[in-house]
Amino acid sequence: MKSLSKQCYFCAANIKVVDFKDSQMLRKFMTPQAQIQRRKKTRACSLHQRKLSKAIKRARQMGFAPFISR
Repeated sequence: MKSLSKQCYFCAANIKVVDFKDSQMLRKFMTPQAQIQRRKKTRACSLHQRKLSKAIKRARQMGFAPFISR
């Protein structure tokens, strides 16, 4: 079984702004069906999970991330 870090990915990397244009980073936090992963799965703190959700939704509207996966 993999040992997942208990610390938030964004807090550990000292990332202040979750950029909606960074589609490769956003895809790490999405399921293969292009859904936003749960906070328990992403291990993000509540502040960064909200920022992440907003960034993914914004990226979908701008066309950087898919709404659904085929």
